[in-house]
Amino acid sequence: MKAFLEKNKHGVLLLYFLIYLPWFGHLEKTVTTHFHVIHTALDDYIPFCEYFIVPYLLWFGYVAWGLGYFYFKNKDEYFRLCTMLFTGMTVFLIVSTIYPNGHYLRPTSFVRDNIFVDMVRWLYSTDTATNLFPSIHVYNSIAINTAVWHCNNFRKKKTIRYGSAMLMVSIILSTMFLKQHSVFDVITGIAMAVCMYGFVYANNTIRIPARQQRYQRKLRRI
Repeated sequence: MKAFLEKNKHGVLLLYFLIYLPWFGHLEKTVTTHFHVIHTALDDYIPFCEYFIVPYLLWFGYVAWGLGYFYFKNKDEYFRLCTMLFTGMTVFLIVSTIYPNGHYLRPTSFVRDNIFVDMVRWLYSTDTATNLFPSIHVYNSIAINTAVWHCNNFRKKKTIRYGSAMLMVSIILSTMFLKQHSVFDVITGIAMAVCMYGFVYANNTIRIPARQQRYQRKLRRI
């Protein structure tokens, strides 16, 4: 048991979700009618396209895969990814708390009737059109893709690297084509990701704990 805890103590970072999920759930329940409306002129030129529900929903698996992979395969990147993800997600919660926001971009009727539209109807019924910026769908997708491209594990695996980049772009586009987010939410999500990249990766300010480094060196010698 002691060896197991020593090997998996970095998992304590995932307890962050015990803070994030209740806080986000509270916002979803309380920010319903009285909020600042988010809208840009560009939003009116972007058509609704139900097929983007596929990459939009793939986001959940994408983020889960990223956290799970780096948790088990590369602890250095895991620490950096958690720093980037959880910092941005906290900023999002604070912004949504101080500045309640939402939009009226969702269509009230659909031209087509197919399984993808049914999936969108389900999404609309379970997710409110509030608490929008910076877009966490956008921000977290960029964070996962950054970790993939930064990780030496994938240095020679172009299929995974470019596949991740394509999925990231499709997820970002899906937020606008599904009318889940305004262009403003996407821009602010990208801007926050760029800022956090400078802190986490570009300046290499995130240091891996010394004990964790020694442990990883031992693993490489085995």
